Order: sequence, then C-alpha cells, then structure tokens
Amino acid sequence: AGGGLLGLEAAGGLAKLGADAAIVHSGSWLMSAQLDEGAGRALGRIIAAQGIDLHLGVRPARVLTGSGGVVGVELTDDRRVDADLVVFAIGITPRDELARAMGLELGPRGGVAIDTACAASAPNVWAIGEVASFEGRCTGLVAPANAMAEVVADRLLGGAAEFTTIDDATKLKLSGVDVASFGDALARTEQALEIVYADPARGMYQKLVVTDDAKTLLGGVFVGDASPYASLRPLLGTELSGEPAAYLSASGMEAPAGDELPASALVCACNNVAAGTIRDAVNGPHGDHRAGCAELGPLKACTRAGTQCGSCVPLVKKLLEAELRKSGRTVSRALCEHFPISRQEIFESVRVLGLTSFEEIIGRLGSGRGCDVCKPVVASVLAAQHGSYILDGGRGGLQDTNDRAMANMQKDGTYSVVPRIPAGEITPQKLAVIAQVATDFGLYTKITGGQRIDLFGARLDQLPEIWKRLVEAGFESGQAYGKALRNVKSCVGSTWCRYGVQDSVAMAIRLELRYRGLRSPHKLKFGVSGCARECAEARGKDVGVIATDQGWNLYVGGNGGFQPAHAQLLASDLDDETLIRYIDRYMMYYIRTADRLQRTARWMEDLDGGLDHVRDVVVHDSLGLADELEAAMAAHVDTYEDEWAATLADPDRLRRFRPFVNAPDPDDPRSAVVSGLARVEERGQLRPARPDEIARGEAVLVAGPTIPVRGD
Repeated sequence: AGGGLLGLEAAGGLAKLGADAAIVHSGSWLMSAQLDEGAGRALGRIIAAQGIDLHLGVRPARVLTGSGGVVGVELTDDRRVDADLVVFAIGITPRDELARAMGLELGPRGGVAIDTACAASAPNVWAIGEVASFEGRCTGLVAPANAMAEVVADRLLGGAAEFTTIDDATKLKLSGVDVASFGDALARTEQALEIVYADPARGMYQKLVVTDDAKTLLGGVFVGDASPYASLRPLLGTELSGEPAAYLSASGMEAPAGDELPASALVCACNNVAAGTIRDAVNGPHGDHRAGCAELGPLKACTRAGTQCGSCVPLVKKLLEAELRKSGRTVSRALCEHFPISRQEIFESVRVLGLTSFEEIIGRLGSGRGCDVCKPVVASVLAAQHGSYILDGGRGGLQDTNDRAMANMQKDGTYSVVPRIPAGEITPQKLAVIAQVATDFGLYTKITGGQRIDLFGARLDQLPEIWKRLVEAGFESGQAYGKALRNVKSCVGSTWCRYGVQDSVAMAIRLELRYRGLRSPHKLKFGVSGCARECAEARGKDVGVIATDQGWNLYVGGNGGFQPAHAQLLASDLDDETLIRYIDRYMMYYIRTADRLQRTARWMEDLDGGLDHVRDVVVHDSLGLADELEAAMAAHVDTYEDEWAATLADPDRLRRFRPFVNAPDPDDPRSAVVSGLARVEERGQLRPARPDEIARGEAVLVAGPTIPVRGD
C-alpha cells in the first residue's frame, strides 16, 4: 500500500524477485506528493508496463487473513486484491510520545515543533529528522535530516547556523524507471510558468517551472528521462542563460554551455556539498594537484558527495572531469563504480583472458556485484565474443528488459514482435503467415521505416506461441530488441529498376544474413542503394553501400536521431568480396573500441584522426589487425543461432515466458493471462487508448486472446 517513493521501490523489488506485485494508492496518480498529474500518469504507464498492477484513488480498508496467514486486502471500494504479503509504505508518523509527555510544543500534525535553530520549545532541547516539525511539516527524507544535524552541531559549538528550508528533491531508485523532481515541482509559486514536454508514446514527461519572465529556475519534474536533473537541480533559484526548453533533453534542443555552477551551488543535498567544495577537493589544497582527488571514488570519500542517495553522482563526475581537463590531467574512463576500466579495456581483457561469465569478469577486472550500467555491457561483450545464447549461463539477469523478453516492451506493458525480413524482400506465402498470426492474436501491424513488419500488442506469455508459428514458416528474430544489427534497407536495384547498376537486394540480403545477431555497443543500421539516386538512404546509416558502374562505394558513420550525421566515404569502387572484408574489419574495430551506448558517428568523432584513422585501420591495415578482425567476424558468422528458434527448442528456456513462477506448461490455457486492455479503433485496427479517451468513455476493454492449444 502506498504509491510514493518507498512503495514503488518495494513493489519493484518484489517484482524483480518474481512476485506478482500490486500497488494501492489513495491518490489519483503515483507519487502525488512530488509529481503533477501529467508526470504521475506517465509514471503509472511505465510502472504498469513492468507488470505491476495499479489500484489508484482507493485505500486499504481491511487486511484479509485465513489459514494462519494473509490472503488479501479489501479496498475502500469493496474490491479485493489477493495477496500473500502486504507491505505498507504510507508515509511517516512522528514518534513524539516523549515530547508529549514533557509538554513540548508539537506541530499541527504531530512532531516536535522547531525553529530555524532546530530548537524545541524547551531550553537545551533540539529535534532533527522525521520527529521534527518545521513550519508545520514533518519529512522523511535524508537530506533535511542531515542539514538539521549540521545546524544543531553548529549551535552546540556556539555558532549561529540556521535551517531555513526543506530540500524535498527526490529521485526514484527503481531499475528501469527514471523519475525525479525538485523545487516547486507543482508550480505553486504565484504566476509561475510551466514548460512541459510530454510524449506518451515514449513514456516521457519533462517539465521546468520558472518565474513569469522565463528566466529564474523554480523547479522541475522528469519521468522517463531524468538526465537533466543532476545538472539543473543545483541551478535552482538562479537565472538560466538560455531558453528554458533547451534544458529539456526530450526537446532535442542543445542546452547552453554557459551555465557553469557557481561555487555555492548545492550539488549533493544529502550531505550539503557545494560545487566549490568538490572543485577544491579535485585541485588539492593550495592548488597542489598531487594531493587532489583525481578519481570519482576518492572524491566521493573525501567530500561525501554522492555517498547516500547517489542521484548527484553524474554531476559530481562531470565536475571532476571538467577540473581535470582544466589542469591538463588525464580523465578516468572507468565504466562505472564497479569497473575502473573502460568498455574497450573490458572487451580486450575478456578476449585475452578467455573469461566467460560475469562472475569471472568482475572478479578479475572489477569489484562488487555490478549495476545497471556494467551488467548489460558485460552481457554484450560476452555475446559478441562467444556467440552463445544470450540468456544462458547466468546472463539473463545481466540483460535489459527487452533482451530478457527478446521483444520490445510497449507503453501498455505488451510487447511487439519483429521478424527478420532481409532487405524487405518477402514472399506472398510468408506475408500470409504474418497476416494470420496478427489476426489470431489480435495484433496491431505496422510496416516500419526499416522495411520490416512490426506486430504490436502481444503479451509476454503469448510470445512463444507467436514465434513458434513464425519460426515454422521460416522467419527468425529481427533483434529489434537488442543492441545489434536491426536491418539492412534496400532499394529494388538492378533486379527491376531501369536505373539500377548493381543488384542491391542481393547484396543487402547477404549483409543482413552475415551480420545478424551481432551484439555491439549500440544498435546498427545498414543501407544498400542500387545507384546514385540513393533510394535506400544509405548515407544515413552506420554502414551505407551505394552502387557504381565499377562496384560499390562504402560509407560509414551515419545515423539519424537527435544528432543526425551523414555517413562518410571510406572506399570506392569495391568488388563484392573486398566490400565484405572492409565491413568485417570496420564492424569488429567499432565493437572492440567504442564506448558504452556510443553510435558509430560519435565513435569516429572521438577517435584521434577520425575518418582518416579508420581508413588506415580498415583499408591499409595500419595496426596489423586485419586478419584478426576478419577471423573474429568469421567466428560470429559460424556460431550464429536464431535466439527464438533456440528458445522454442528448450523447455527450460520457455519457462522465462510463464506469467507466474508456478504457472503450468505454456501450452496449457490455464497459464494464459487474460488482461483487460483499453483500446480504441483507429484506421481499422485497435491501438492503446489515451487517458482522455478513457475518460470520455470512447475506449473499449478487450481481453487478450488465450494461447491456442494443440488439438483445439
């Protein structure tokens, strides 16, 4: 019970352990004390997509027991939620019994009333933390408690420190859910302006609250992408140097570079650490760099910044790197706090030492148990080098949500299915299979920009049966869920087009079948055009191939997105085999040396020498790695196995797709989850309903079809 910070984290933890979790919250949206309605409802969609049921606008009325234990919870609207375990996370009640007995003044909702010195109504009595009521309010956050403790310590030593405000900035610590708020997040300040970016399709909501002249930052809310939080929170109360919308990452605008934090700006609210304190620790006393902290770990230990909630660590790291650059010192390339080395160094160490598991790798190269940053990286490195099933050998727990399900999770908690269609070429018979699968399972269909067909709306427990039919028809996974090759786009080429000078379809199919399943630092997209008219948009791809009268021109390092980049010409007029060799070398060099989540365009920008260096390595073999890179790619091609075909062939692997831990065999209809999904018909298909459509009664509630059973 409780949809605040602790309630969500508790539900997320139970769900991660395999429980079927549900949240009961009295508010109309989650985290209603910190988030406005738009943000709260966006968060609700993200939480529901993780398989956690939400019961909003109601309270628990009674805990139901039977057979010596809990069996459920009765809600105030007379509904019942079955449960084996009930967790209450519904705020704080100050334990002020002693204060009451002593006759101390209490706050309006309990707690010891304190002034700016944290002093109670009786002499020589102070109160801090959850029991203290400041301006009629008790808070359970650690940052105000620490600030109160520092005020009391100063007062006991004869100082005059004051506690003037409660810093209630919060950041949700739940895997896969990015939420943060700070300052006047609900825009209660008179005439405050709200700059909002909302994208329900991406599960993203970002808002800044500023003064009526759009200059001074008053607060903010972030759901789905909280990356601006660390940089903006210390700027609270200061004037922004640019347009407020530019500070929202979702807007796609570039934030001004002139907002360097003043020395007094609070970076770590938990431990009251200012930007100046961090800079001084990096530079050392009296500017003696030898005595300064040149790495994140020692800097955290020295200043205590980032040692409690951890939300300020990205900003602490940013300040560290900026000071190191100013003084000409080397910036650490540690992957995360568990690995002091970069992704490239991890890749090479795994290759040289022959390591095959996360436990071996972190034992030899790192420390601790790992995190959401390093685990997927190690999983990708192992997949790229060993080519084994991505969920075996303990690697399932390392993967992101989509990789674990081998499908893309959508905003309503269902999944999309993308079979591989090399170069967009498909027979009528295979099209008929896709149509029949979509019809039988009630899936929304869309032809993607990458010449594939996406089937939306599948439940997790339906995925094996959907893929069983697709695999039997000759399809395989399109890896749309992975950091891997997505597709090779192609025009029709010389097969039909009167302008085509090379068979672009055949080449595109050859490339896609060669590099399918190749795990990499980020997603990969290829394009092959049969002439200079460029209908396949090859120069917007990581690898682009354009036909000439003499062969093929090879372009590399292109991509779309927030920072689009045109691919650059690497080599001209190549025959088929030379083209393949160069792509083999380019891809393996990128996979070995790029940083985590770095696209090929940004990777080439960061390399000393850029395109010229890449050309020297790939074409002229300046590093003597050509044979080694080609051999590594050949090993990948030889060991490739379709992930869904391998899953269907192993009953133990299929267990991952049961809706409950103790569910029967997936082919048993009792294992199917019949989920109520709000849908609206649009252009002849059912799509997820928007909140306003539900409110107007325009949506229909559909139950997902059960899994077809053999013999039915």
